[in-house]
Amino acid sequence: VERRMVKHNNIIPNAHFRKDWQRYIKTWFDQPAKKAARRAAREAKATKLAPRPIGKLRPVVRGQTIRYNLRVKAGRGFTIDELKAAGINKREALGLGIAVDHRRKNRSEEGLKVNVERLKLYKSKLVVYPRKPTSKKQKAGDADKKQIKAMEAQEQNTLKTVLPIKQPAERIKARKIQDGEKKATVTAVLRKALTDQKRAGARAKAAADKAEASKGKKKK
Repeated sequence: VERRMVKHNNIIPNAHFRKDWQRYIKTWFDQPAKKAARRAAREAKATKLAPRPIGKLRPVVRGQTIRYNLRVKAGRGFTIDELKAAGINKREALGLGIAVDHRRKNRSEEGLKVNVERLKLYKSKLVVYPRKPTSKKQKAGDADKKQIKAMEAQEQNTLKTVLPIKQPAERIKARKIQDGEKKATVTAVLRKALTDQKRAGARAKAAADKAEASKGKKKK
């Protein structure tokens, strides 16, 4: 068998693999133990918070950008407008397990309506325990003994988000393309819509000025 040397005057392969290699390697031997520890921590938290749910009620929001806005997810907290529409005080909300986000703004009526309905549903299912169970006076909104007994029979909600969020199953049925749609130019339609939106204020002002001018002429 003919053996050939490497071409050109190169160095003979002599890899150095003993240069403090332990510093560049990350081990993960505690993975199973950490998994068990996290589970134990969740159970301890659930026991501490019982009969309250572990998670807080969070709003339904859309993902950012065109790529993700078809999906819905849990947001950071409800806006002040959503709480006001549902008849809940923003300071009271924190005590009822409702997350509040004073920075988020409502950009659409649909999104506002969905979250207001979510708050009302949560409020209808809410059972508020009295601060002093032995007190003879019952505070408005507190649960009575029958409601408390019924709640104790139920299992604790250990989900991260109270009232889990479901993805909307929006399916568009196939149909024939109409003649008007075939003739229409999409770019022209979009351009007109953008122009109308941009010029809406200026056109309204021009129309108002024109109306005032015509009124002035009639008076003369």
